[in-house]
Amino acid sequence: MRVAFLVAPEGVEQIELERPWQAVVDQGWQPRLVSTDSGEVQAFHHLDKADTFPVDDVVGAAGPGDYDALVLPGGVANPDALRMDEGAVDFVRGFLRTGRPVAAICHAAWTLVEADVVRDRTVTSWPSLATDLRNAGATWVDEEVRVCRAAPGTLVTSRRPDDLDAFCTAFVKEFGAGPAAAGPSAEGASGEESSAEESPGP
Repeated sequence: MRVAFLVAPEGVEQIELERPWQAVVDQGWQPRLVSTDSGEVQAFHHLDKADTFPVDDVVGAAGPGDYDALVLPGGVANPDALRMDEGAVDFVRGFLRTGRPVAAICHAAWTLVEADVVRDRTVTSWPSLATDLRNAGATWVDEEVRVCRAAPGTLVTSRRPDDLDAFCTAFVKEFGAGPAAAGPSAEGASGEESSAEESPGP
């Protein structure tokens, strides 16, 4: 399974990249760091610069069909930059519209709002995004993780770095259970309409 991690060239919260990345590696899956520019991305510890990470794939040269699932790490500046990039927004939208699962933590939900993929879904996020998500048609809940399986694609969301254990446990379960497990050739498996949601944990 190939899992895309979409981040902006600067601003991703490092722990929200590294911990989910390791969870993917631990499953024997292949993580790929995707950004809007080639080269390296600059991660942060809150407001302080942290490490840099090499970009594997660039939005535009790669699309949702090249991967089985998508992880959106947070950091305030990271999703704020992504939601201003039309290619990045289309990249995110394409996963859910073709039935590929997506996992987003903390401020990453801003990119989901811009992609218009939260309408009629139940989600969580960093609390300051609650109004934005409600205005975009979502039901916002204050939970460590929320799994929304409304068709066509599963969406896993969490609030903050403290929720990373629950977040990683949930998205690994969902990524491994759905059509994504069959690989990128399994195009557009939309599944049945469902309102089922549950909370489970480079």
